Amino acid sequence: MNSKSMAGWIGFAGILMLIVGSIDFFQGLIALFEDEYFVVTPSGFLAVDLTAWGWIMLIWGVLLVLAGLGLLAGQGWARWFAIMVVSLNFIAQLGFLGNSQYPLWSLTVMALNVIVLYALTARWSESEAELGALR
Repeated sequence: MNSKSMAGWIGFAGILMLIVGSIDFFQGLIALFEDEYFVVTPSGFLAVDLTAWGWIMLIWGVLLVLAGLGLLAGQGWARWFAIMVVSLNFIAQLGFLGNSQYPLWSLTVMALNVIVLYALTARWSESEAELGALR
């Protein structure tokens, strides 16, 4: 791949982070306002009440959106921050994978996380040079 296509991957990663962060944010809102929407089963791993989980998801969604905006703006700090939060998001999704209610969603989000990690780690110096030339 040439550097132009890799710079496109960074933009794609930023947009994916905006989407996943927005979904997490709205999941947090749902957990806060609709007590009966998420049903915790005995096989589930949710160790906090839905209100606390809702606030965690709201904050997590905002962090992912900020990382995505930073990537789209070409900020250097955004790469490492995004790698950190996407890696944590991947690990968190492993917990949902064991839940029999949402395995397809967990696998989808995990695949998107791997794509974002690839975009942020493969040929970064070439991509950064291309992005700098576009500014």
